[in-house]
Amino acid sequence: MGTVKTGLSMSLDGFIGGLGDQAWPVHELLLGWKFDLASFRERIGLEGGQSTIDSEIESEEYLHNGAYVMGRRMFDSGEVPWGDNPPFHAPVFVLTHHARATVLREGGTSFIFVTDGIESAIRQAKAVAQDKDVFISGGASGVQQALKAGLLDELQLHVVPVLLGEGVRLFEHLGTKPIELERVSLVEGTGVTHLRFRIIK
Repeated sequence: MGTVKTGLSMSLDGFIGGLGDQAWPVHELLLGWKFDLASFRERIGLEGGQSTIDSEIESEEYLHNGAYVMGRRMFDSGEVPWGDNPPFHAPVFVLTHHARATVLREGGTSFIFVTDGIESAIRQAKAVAQDKDVFISGGASGVQQALKAGLLDELQLHVVPVLLGEGVRLFEHLGTKPIELERVSLVEGTGVTHLRFRIIK
């Protein structure tokens, strides 16, 4: 059985996204480190790019994934830009309050809509992933729910040296029980620091 993991870009003051009109500028600010990486460009069907330690980490993050879990907002914002061949190439379980028929795309990507919560989504994702990993793509709420429920095994943060002051915080709504982490690795990249933690259970 693989692990349940996530990987998110985060500002130094703990935000993973912007609010309202700032959502897209903040998105570009936090994810800009990966846009010209060879591994990232390959995943979205482009050639070229830089082959650096950042590219290796980006590639490794997705290499062993057999299924994904994401929130409905992420799906809604990405459905059109991802086009007919999204970068997942595996089943994606979308957390939602509204039932919808499965959406099939090229390259092995399918979007399955789950209305009965994070535990059900992860259970279904594990079943199809088999020995591969389940990756929680976001957003913050889905990761928070998985952390709070003790369902997440590994957390990777790509910390960008910027202070946003406001936005979508990752570490909120986790309850009152401490969640202990063990640092697995720390890698200094170009304009980003990669931190990987194991969740102690």
